[in-house]
Amino acid sequence: MSGKHQSLNIAALCFAALTLTSCAGRQQSVVNPAGPQSGQIATLWWFFLALLSAIFIIVMVLTALTLTRRHRGIEQEPLEATHLPPPQTEAGLTRVVTAATILSIVILFVLLVTSIITGKNLSELQDRKNPMVIEVTGQQWWWQIRYQNSDPQQVLVTANEIHIPVGRPVMIRGTSHDVIHSFWVPNLHGKRDLIPSRVTTEWIQADRPGVYRGQCAEFCGLQHAHMSLWVVAEPPDKFKTWFDGQLKPSAAPGTAVLQRGQQVFMNHACIFCHAIRGTSASGQNAPDLTHFASRRGIAANTLPNTMGNLGGWITNPQNIKPGNHMATIAMNPPDLQPLLQYLESLK
Repeated sequence: MSGKHQSLNIAALCFAALTLTSCAGRQQSVVNPAGPQSGQIATLWWFFLALLSAIFIIVMVLTALTLTRRHRGIEQEPLEATHLPPPQTEAGLTRVVTAATILSIVILFVLLVTSIITGKNLSELQDRKNPMVIEVTGQQWWWQIRYQNSDPQQVLVTANEIHIPVGRPVMIRGTSHDVIHSFWVPNLHGKRDLIPSRVTTEWIQADRPGVYRGQCAEFCGLQHAHMSLWVVAEPPDKFKTWFDGQLKPSAAPGTAVLQRGQQVFMNHACIFCHAIRGTSASGQNAPDLTHFASRRGIAANTLPNTMGNLGGWITNPQNIKPGNHMATIAMNPPDLQPLLQYLESLK
């Protein structure tokens, strides 16, 4: 195989690998749409990719032909430094440049029009009846989730994990308590900035059950990369079961070990930041822990929610997530295990 053909094959393989990499991530991927909003964005993405890839290939082919083409008569008479092309050649080049300029303007206009049409379609999808309203507040570096309802008894506060029923439109009302964050769940919609002292809105809807990863998409400090969330789309009946369970206060500890763990929690500084409904802990500066054990991750999904990871997080949070705002609490080893068991019982 010639070196030229080998280079072309390598370039093609690299391009294919890059494209497949974009398609592989099913948990967080623009090209794996799970709702009407993301479907519109994915269609636009594929159109841009096809058109711009075709342009790239054409330009590369023309460049290769130009570099490999031998100038007529170059072996008979070397060109002078001040050599000027013949008039007919000059006229042909002018026509080519003019056509290329016009074609570029047309392509840019097509891209602009398709983007505007997609934006219009997305705005029309926002006019939905019977939406669920969820308030998402970005904080360094975690997400507070609040399900709004006209009935105060139906208002639910949780953290770092959003559950939604399949097929129902959801309005995300976003804001921030500190710096600018950005709410982005690519399988469901595009990015939306969360700005302090301002409320921005975005609509999402899942057309099929699944677990979709979200991420802060605006640099917000040291642990920006470790500020993720999960959106869990469930059938309506399963969602209602989850929601009703989350509205309940925490379960009372049923064993001596769990009672000891609750006592450890209540006697330490945990209660100044965290809330557990059904107890006197009512802190508002950190995630609500009422049903902590039902969540998939800890520290804004930096780690899976396991007892081992939780123990490391409690004893040395700065080692796991440097710069985070959770205080390091001195705790006696005999107190740690009951505390862990108590927190893992909050399902």
